Amino acid sequence: MELNFYKLEGLGNDFILLDTRGRDWVPAKRQVIKWCDRHFGIGADGILLLQKSGKKDADFRMRIFNADGSEAEMCGNGIRCLALYIYERGLSRKTNFGIETRAGVMRVEKLSHRFRVGIGRAEFDPKKIPVAGRGELIGKTLKVEGKNFSATCLSVGNPHCVIPVPDLSKIDLARLGPKIERHRWFPNRVNVEFVKVISRSHLQVRVWERGAGETLACGTGACAALVACAKLGLADCSATVSLPGGDLWIEWNPNSCYLTGPARLVFSGRIKFGS
Repeated sequence: MELNFYKLEGLGNDFILLDTRGRDWVPAKRQVIKWCDRHFGIGADGILLLQKSGKKDADFRMRIFNADGSEAEMCGNGIRCLALYIYERGLSRKTNFGIETRAGVMRVEKLSHRFRVGIGRAEFDPKKIPVAGRGELIGKTLKVEGKNFSATCLSVGNPHCVIPVPDLSKIDLARLGPKIERHRWFPNRVNVEFVKVISRSHLQVRVWERGAGETLACGTGACAALVACAKLGLADCSATVSLPGGDLWIEWNPNSCYLTGPARLVFSGRIKFGS
């Protein structure tokens, strides 16, 4: 049996989308790993499933699986890609619709050639991130491989550890990323953002994504970076966040965080359902 797939990307953060609204099925871990492989598969940072939602305030449901087969709560770039598919396939005539995720229902608004996503409150409560320790971890010393980093931990639907640095080029992300991702502080692992503050309205970020490694962009990571820097007094509550794949516009208030950016269909094809 075969299934249509769609390859989409948001600032180079790429996904394989499977429309499974008519099927009671999710891919096995081995399938996710194989299909995301850039040499022996289609190649992607993760897989998106479009499903029906049973919630009154949601029009659709999104599930996302990282390239290592683990399931994530939410993905800011992924949800924009899902929204693009919904919009371009004519699955909804709305320009503002709800998408159910493991992190709750997200509101997505269609703006000209971009999508604006409201991802809910930023949480600093250690139990909600989750992270070991008591009290908010804001500017706390994180020791990794003999080096001390000033880390701020929060959840924006998924866990993040944000570390401001003066020079991103000096960060060995391939070495430090997995060490921090699996640090004893983080029982469910963590996404890692190293941030350089260009100005109060402009941040530059490199991301190590939990379960995917270094990616060209991360929507929730951009949100976490802005919120953490604003909390530390380093940035305003809205700013451009530049990632290797491009720029996102991030806005934060006590009730929600919003990200605005593009999404693009790269190509489509058919995949063997049982492989």
